[in-house]
Amino acid sequence: MLVLLALAQALLAAPGASEIRADVVIRGATLYDGSDRPGQQGDLAIRGERIVAVGNFAIAGHPRIIAGEGLIVAPGFIDLHTHNDIPLTQSATKANLCYLLQGVTTVVTGNCGTGPADVAGYFRKLRAGGVGSNVIHQVPHNDVRRQVMGNANRSPTAAELQKMEALVEQGMKDGAWGLSTGLYYNPGSYANTEELIALAKAAARHGGFYASHMRDEGAGVLSSIQEVLTIGRAAKLPVHISHLKAFGPKTWGKAADEIAMIQKARAEGLEVSADQYPYTASSTKLAAELVPPRFREGTPNDYLARLADREQAPLVRQAVASQIVNLQAGKNIRIARYAPKPAWQGKDLQTIAASEKKDVVEIVLEIERHGGAQIVNFSMSEEDVRLIMQQPFVATASDGASLVPDQTMPHPRSYGCFARKIGRFAIEDRLISLERAIRSASGLPADILHLPERGYLKAGYYADVVVFDPQTYRDHATFDKPHRYATGVRYVFVNGKLAITEGKFAGILAGKVLKHRDP
Repeated sequence: MLVLLALAQALLAAPGASEIRADVVIRGATLYDGSDRPGQQGDLAIRGERIVAVGNFAIAGHPRIIAGEGLIVAPGFIDLHTHNDIPLTQSATKANLCYLLQGVTTVVTGNCGTGPADVAGYFRKLRAGGVGSNVIHQVPHNDVRRQVMGNANRSPTAAELQKMEALVEQGMKDGAWGLSTGLYYNPGSYANTEELIALAKAAARHGGFYASHMRDEGAGVLSSIQEVLTIGRAAKLPVHISHLKAFGPKTWGKAADEIAMIQKARAEGLEVSADQYPYTASSTKLAAELVPPRFREGTPNDYLARLADREQAPLVRQAVASQIVNLQAGKNIRIARYAPKPAWQGKDLQTIAASEKKDVVEIVLEIERHGGAQIVNFSMSEEDVRLIMQQPFVATASDGASLVPDQTMPHPRSYGCFARKIGRFAIEDRLISLERAIRSASGLPADILHLPERGYLKAGYYADVVVFDPQTYRDHATFDKPHRYATGVRYVFVNGKLAITEGKFAGILAGKVLKHRDP
């Protein structure tokens, strides 16, 4: 099939070939095809859902002509790591506008081991409601484990492991692309490597891959990478490291060691890749960052009881205090979302503690006693971020979700990740080439997923296409003003339909559920 597509592309793009019938032709743009090739001047034709010609060709009939002079045409961007599972099923956010305005046409859900374990049911919900971008889903380990074992801190019995394997198998049969784990979170943190290998083998039987928010991205990051590599070798499947980073001040500078480990495994033949968001701050729940997993076992009521227990509460307080010191959390952690006290949103723990005349530990415990909070943690060094993004095996991925402006103070990555990588780091800073930056958002994630007929500008491929102005394609969302849309995207085609036209949402939901098919 791919040989035929390549032949069709060559014939259609060759000078003197038959005239091309198209619905839309973008003329005179600079085409970046999703590979590492530099941009080439040329035209691109779309008919129905497909790209029908790339390069130089004659046109038949009277298609719509889009003037592409001074603009860049690239494959629609593919975000390997989002938490769009719920937002894409809700009316306010299912259009995925903050991603479309960056040129993202496909998003992957089920990340960090969290999301709908009922893959077929999730797909039905997406189709029923419509969705603005294409969606790829992974079987989420945390939710599979929770369904079988609850939030239990122990290894599964043979019967429980068999049930989890069956759930992974069913998810793969229903169209998931692989298994995702979040070993930093409950209950995934309670799983041992043997359990993960068994479940990864279930995904491998259906041609799937293994993606992981590793067990530790800080002091234990190298051993965590080794665990991912061990799972890949034992289960005989591709492995992918989510949001690769060197987390926490004590880990800064280890990015080079991480990269060396991955490069060695790749040289030995293991299919291993990673993704990254180009920021020095991360975002997660406050409890995940500061309260060790052993205190979070069981139900929410069990957790609250430990916070008040005469014997347990001092141990929790001591552990939280230690983490605050390790991560310099007082000044580095900001509250992104905390419904009981919205005035705390956007402020760091140290500032809140001073205003409340309490210490930082007590502020953390107060938040936890009232339902917890989403936080932003300034946890990475600029040098590590820049080094990681230059690696050819690292894709761009936001770790964000579809949002609309409100009073919360989330991480700006949902609005700006791709525009920041391409606009700032490639076009402005020239840290990486523009072709490499575009590849990291298109052809590379398609290759990582083994996603057919998307991720490249090729005749016969689906018309997921972004047209942007390199002079104005920039992120504007900041940590102080996070709800700002990116600028510079003129047009976005999703499955051949114009979702963004002249920089504005066209009001259509052109996305599809992309089901994985066994090889």
